[in-house]
Amino acid sequence: MWRHLSAFVFGNPASARLPERVRLAIVADQYQSEMLIGWVQFALVLFFAVLYGVSPKTAPVTIHSPEPWAIGLYLLFTVGRLAAGYGGFLPRWLLLLSVIADMALLMVLIWTFHLKYAQPAPFYLKAPTLLYVFIFIALRALRFDPRYVVAAGLAAAVGWLGMLWYALADMQNSILGAGDSLITRDYVLYMTSNRVLIGAEIDKIISILLVTAVLAVALIRAQRLLVRSTVAGTAAHDLSRFVSPEVARRIVSADQAIEPGDGEVKTATVMFTDIEGFSGISERLGPTALVRALNDYFAAASAVIERNGGVISQFNGDALLITFNTVRPDPDHAANAVRCALELTRVMGSTTFGGLLWRTRCGINTGEFVAGAVGTKERLIFTVHGDEVNIAARLEQMNKQHGTYILAAERTVAACGDAFGFECIGEVPVRGRQGGVTVYALR
Repeated sequence: MWRHLSAFVFGNPASARLPERVRLAIVADQYQSEMLIGWVQFALVLFFAVLYGVSPKTAPVTIHSPEPWAIGLYLLFTVGRLAAGYGGFLPRWLLLLSVIADMALLMVLIWTFHLKYAQPAPFYLKAPTLLYVFIFIALRALRFDPRYVVAAGLAAAVGWLGMLWYALADMQNSILGAGDSLITRDYVLYMTSNRVLIGAEIDKIISILLVTAVLAVALIRAQRLLVRSTVAGTAAHDLSRFVSPEVARRIVSADQAIEPGDGEVKTATVMFTDIEGFSGISERLGPTALVRALNDYFAAASAVIERNGGVISQFNGDALLITFNTVRPDPDHAANAVRCALELTRVMGSTTFGGLLWRTRCGINTGEFVAGAVGTKERLIFTVHGDEVNIAARLEQMNKQHGTYILAAERTVAACGDAFGFECIGEVPVRGRQGGVTVYALR
């Protein structure tokens, strides 16, 4: 029951244990917020100083006047706190001390009003400057940490209770005549004299505590949402390292959870690549050197693919499945796929990985196929499937028979027009299909 009530009031809790990188991201965000708070406090103390300078004073200002001392000391404290923040030193005790110092400054400034205007102590209880208490409390909300909001609210409530006690103690038998009561229940008399309406002061304290409670609850809910959002954002960033950034964005921004079979029919181009003689390369390099060289190869290939508008949909050993005009719109997808294949063969024909040349063979086909999620509810991959995809895979394998590195189907060549010098090999039977496919080589 308490768990459901807590979730209803404060929101669903985040993960019990945050990954260290998520925790550090939140800490960095809170640090920036703390520096913003410091600058706002600096602006406030300057405002108080200007306000004090231009306001009329009934009582003479002397070296013993408390208001300029309070403003000056708080200015030094604020500057020191900013310096400590930029120096990377903002421990929790310093932040709590800052919260108490904020409220202490405000209470001292309000307390000095009866001296400035030569009035009895209850005079300051009517000061509208009390409204700045809510600004100081709200200011702590910038950090997204309810503890400091609660500390500010409690400090304000205790401070105003102390102010009330001081006003009552100072006025006792000092101004009022014998038999007069310092405390009144008459609101008009309270507003037009130096008498104290206890209910009005209790209302102020209750208002401070209620605003603090509402802000604290809102911050707890926001903090939990922030943690969950940060975890989701980190997961999306990590996901983009395993799939293409476009696929990751599509998954994260989907209005509904992606289910197996979700996809759309696209007229696009697909390309399969494979490394010539990879078995021999694996034998010569050994496992550790092979993995290092393979990573370098994939990095070089990925840069070429990215430049030409392709998206790596799948890694399979040393092979790559690359799509054009699926998750990333590309009206010139066929020609860009051919340009990508040309650059891949050129780069791989002149770059060594692990001290060896890794020549790349490509099979390209254009047509209609489905791009979407395949798998189970628990585990999905985003890929392309259909007969046109199978043809591209077969074309890549046919390079071995024809001594070529780039083979394309007829629809790809037709979509490219005269942009490339294709040579027709003829209609070639494709394993798994009844009819043949007209194949072109790009030598």
